[in-house]
Amino acid sequence: MPNEPAASEAQPPRVLVHALTRALRPLVKLMLSRGVTFTYASELLKSLFVEVADRDFRIDGKKSTDSRVSLVSGVHRKEVSRLRQAMESGEEAVPAVVSIGAQVVARWMGAPRYIDSDGAPIPLARFASEGGERSFEALVAHVNRDIRPRVVLDEWLRLGVVHLDGEGLVHLNADAFVPAKGFDEMSFYLGHNLHDHAAAAAHNLAGAQPPFLERSVHYDGVGADTVAKLAQQAGTLGMQALVAVNKSVLASTRRASSSGGGGGNKSQRQRMTFGVYFYAEDSAPSEQAPAASEKKRKKAEK
Repeated sequence: MPNEPAASEAQPPRVLVHALTRALRPLVKLMLSRGVTFTYASELLKSLFVEVADRDFRIDGKKSTDSRVSLVSGVHRKEVSRLRQAMESGEEAVPAVVSIGAQVVARWMGAPRYIDSDGAPIPLARFASEGGERSFEALVAHVNRDIRPRVVLDEWLRLGVVHLDGEGLVHLNADAFVPAKGFDEMSFYLGHNLHDHAAAAAHNLAGAQPPFLERSVHYDGVGADTVAKLAQQAGTLGMQALVAVNKSVLASTRRASSSGGGGGNKSQRQRMTFGVYFYAEDSAPSEQAPAASEKKRKKAEK
């Protein structure tokens, strides 16, 4: 169970408040751009406080009373009762194109049958009658026989996950881990990836052991042309890392299946996320001219 909230403290640490403000700013910008007002977000946040206080701060695993949830969350007891009754399961709603597509992409980028000598995904014929096992139709069938490969292909063409060449071969795009289009699909990955990144950072800040990998390289005042080259380098190296981890997962799954272990006891199964990201923006005015700021400071000291 997480540490109990420090109810005796009048104010949370200012450094934490600053970090939360910085982390939430891009999400507030996104919400405002999509018509999510403060009133709506406030109700959403209130529900989350009740849900987390209810599920993650129980004593001896027992369900908390409304009064205890109110004490932990700071939400009025009557509101707690209302929100708990309306609370949904909290499970992620995974769009079909993501749940099936992620498995297809993983197999295409990791299974020996579908990669070349350099480990890159090979172009596939559309139909099994043309390419046999090395066809898009066979690839989808290996993952799910209840969905038509044509449905997956049409959706992937729309999302930019694949493209067709002049000979009608299906090519997997390099950035296919996340669809380039499709609001539902991109919204799913927004919630999934940001949740896991934030969960890893919060886990580490709380001092939980062992710590999760959560590192970054960041500089300020770098030239725009250099940043463009760094973005390209990060994209190349990042994809290499993602592909390598993906292959390791597939290999481990194959070994478990062949040994009849099925990946171990179900009670010991876990989910994992490994991701990379790159971001750049203009430096703040105060950060663009450090020499000028230093000059003003020295002048004031005289």
